[in-house]
Amino acid sequence: MTKLGYQIPNFTYPGVGPAELFGVVAAQAAAADRSGFDTVLLMDHFYQLPHLGEPSAYMLECYTTLGALARETKNVRLGALVTGNTYRNPTLLAKTITALDIVSEGRAQLGIGAGWFELEHDALGFEFKTFTDRFEKLEEALHIILGMLRDERPTIEGTHYRTKDAINQPPPVGRIPVMIGGSGERKTLRLVAQYADESNLTSPAHEIPRKLEALAGHCERLGRDRSEISVSQHLNVCIADTHEQAYAEMTAFLAFRGFDVDTMDKGLLDQILAMVVWGSPDEVGERLASVIDLGVDGITCSLPGNGWNPDRVELLGETAAKAVAG
Repeated sequence: MTKLGYQIPNFTYPGVGPAELFGVVAAQAAAADRSGFDTVLLMDHFYQLPHLGEPSAYMLECYTTLGALARETKNVRLGALVTGNTYRNPTLLAKTITALDIVSEGRAQLGIGAGWFELEHDALGFEFKTFTDRFEKLEEALHIILGMLRDERPTIEGTHYRTKDAINQPPPVGRIPVMIGGSGERKTLRLVAQYADESNLTSPAHEIPRKLEALAGHCERLGRDRSEISVSQHLNVCIADTHEQAYAEMTAFLAFRGFDVDTMDKGLLDQILAMVVWGSPDEVGERLASVIDLGVDGITCSLPGNGWNPDRVELLGETAAKAVAG
């Protein structure tokens, strides 16, 4: 169960080129490892997402990087938030996550979703198709992946995938937990109820009670014990020692993205600021605690504006750990 996860969502940092890049990423993961986080997560994308940068911004392949981070950390679980199912054959993904579990000595976590970034699919040649197709593919993939991770030999004759006695040896070190990401009440949360150990929500915080109610309804219909599933909420954060420092670092990131805070429309600036939990440790801690009070079991956080600074990662870990502990 993810009580407190740290996600690294971007890899473009001021003054950092390819040769220095992994060192900065590793420093973030190490800071998370020693400061209260229980999980380190990477986005599984090949192009940067629109709200974080241009498609040409740096983006490291997720599982190669996680394997390297296994040697840079000691305690945290390692996974994707979340794997795009459309990017890999499910048998390859099962082998990949198993290898991560072995090199990390039992710390792998499988986060997975249906995939959604159409530009990336079209540019790189991944099949996108319809929303319904992607969810059908995800469910077929879960049958294969979970069977292989549980040391079975699944044979599947599906619409999208086919396997015959799919072998996965060596097996994982232990039982790899499965997180399904997304907030869709009809499809995503039904898959959570049927297949997952954890749900990671990305909806606005005020929608959490309704999402939890929808998940409970799916569990009841499927005969699943709702208490077996943990729920985490994802949040973008900007934390600094003072309110003023946090604002300065937020606006510096916006400037790095090409926004001129001094001249931009105040309504747009307020809208952007409202999407981020930001401020001093006291302010951020209070906001995080209020999210936990809505009924989730944990939170995942990213620091897109200043996460390249390991001191900020440690400050968030220490602050968030207190908020989650209550």
